[in-house]
Amino acid sequence: MELSRRDFLKLSGVTTGGLFLPASFVANAMAGSVALFPLHKPIGERATICPYCSCGCGLLIATGPDGHIINAEGDPDNPTNRGALDPKSISVRSMSQSPRRLKKPLYRAPGSDKFEEVEWDWAIAEVAKRIKQTRDATFEKTNDKGVTVNRTQAIAFLGGAANNDEECYLASKLARALGIVYLEHQARI
Repeated sequence: MELSRRDFLKLSGVTTGGLFLPASFVANAMAGSVALFPLHKPIGERATICPYCSCGCGLLIATGPDGHIINAEGDPDNPTNRGALDPKSISVRSMSQSPRRLKKPLYRAPGSDKFEEVEWDWAIAEVAKRIKQTRDATFEKTNDKGVTVNRTQAIAFLGGAANNDEECYLASKLARALGIVYLEHQARI
């Protein structure tokens, strides 16, 4: 019997299918009696950046149905840390679930010896009001020599290492638009 290449491939396919066909019938028959294991976690998992230092380490944060962090691990696809984490990054979960975590802003009135909780809307409006009052009261259009300076020396801005590039860019634009000349970052101090 002469077997061409085409006939050989056909025969090989039929033989392979014949071997696996009975196995699939047995597997389907047994699957009805065995409970299936879920392949996906019943949680939402998203990639984010560590909030501590300015390295930009990637995290995979898993949240439960209530939105709380239930797991944090290094993101292996992040080029900065390639899945490795330092002790601060590993503690993101405990930081978010700590009973000592502040949920509202604290305000200490002038002359008071204690802090009190206030609403976010009030705190943001109060900060904006005080920035405007201070800027308006101390704004200099020209210096002693008559040179245009458009600045205020009564307000300073200090950035933190947890700020990413975009936040630093926007903060510096805001500070310069207000005329703030004392613009610093904690890495320089």
